[in-house]
Amino acid sequence: MKRHGGFLIPRSMNWKSAIVSYTQFLQLEKSLADNSVEAYLRDVCKLEQYSIGFGKSPTQIKQDDIENFLAFLHDLGMSARSQARILSGIRGFFDFLLLENSIEVSPVELIESPRLGTKLPDTLSYLDIEKMFNTNDQSTDEGVRNRAILETLYSCGLRVTELCELRISGIYFNDGFIRVIGKGNKERLVPIGASALKLVRHYIDEIRSHIVPDSSSSDIVFLNRRGRYLSRVSIFNIVKDTAEKSGIRKNVSPHTFRHSFASHLVEAGADLRAVQEMLGHESITTTEIYTHLDREYLRQEILKYHPRNRK
Repeated sequence: MKRHGGFLIPRSMNWKSAIVSYTQFLQLEKSLADNSVEAYLRDVCKLEQYSIGFGKSPTQIKQDDIENFLAFLHDLGMSARSQARILSGIRGFFDFLLLENSIEVSPVELIESPRLGTKLPDTLSYLDIEKMFNTNDQSTDEGVRNRAILETLYSCGLRVTELCELRISGIYFNDGFIRVIGKGNKERLVPIGASALKLVRHYIDEIRSHIVPDSSSSDIVFLNRRGRYLSRVSIFNIVKDTAEKSGIRKNVSPHTFRHSFASHLVEAGADLRAVQEMLGHESITTTEIYTHLDREYLRQEILKYHPRNRK
């Protein structure tokens, strides 16, 4: 074996040893969450299972093998979007082997992702969001908590995991910011609106203060009645149930609030870099989807109101 970059790399690498080394890299070097690591490994394992048929180790895979693999996925009826996601996953794997000097050229380097139609994220209008805010019964403890949750999601554009893990010690009430731990344990400060901040403070002072948290949730903001932090599924159900009670027909999830937060900012003229920072996107290209959304909104408005388009 040789040691490179802190990982033991076998000279004759088989799939098992390669995947073990890659797992260590994702966990230790990239600091990815367990569910993200599992997603990457699932994609690599699909290629491993395919490669077993012709007996090639990961260091023997060539470009035509990857092309045949994608053709195989297509023949299975897999969508272009799913193929592109798997290709992205195995690209990261071969980039790792390249980084560790286990291969000289990545077999994925010259392969283009399958063409995708631009799928714009679902969003809510501000009126729909207001409708959801006002649906929660403020005379109940859960209603107060759920209103604070929805306001925080929309005010800060948080991922659902970031909301679940939001800590009291990470709320700077005097400055109007919250500290968020995002993907890869990356920390960022996000402004929080006065309305959301007021509701969160009210929930903490009047509702949460009467709940005895368990040892793992003592600093977590949003708790259930048993004093445990709310799971991702719990937040999803809160959002979905509130949307249904509000009469909203769209398929609404916590991520819909994140998309709405971003698109409303861009529509109002916010700087894209600022939106990128608030969302915690590594690349500005990820944030640029909201400029497409903005253009589509403008197009629909022109088609709707331009006199040449009226019948």
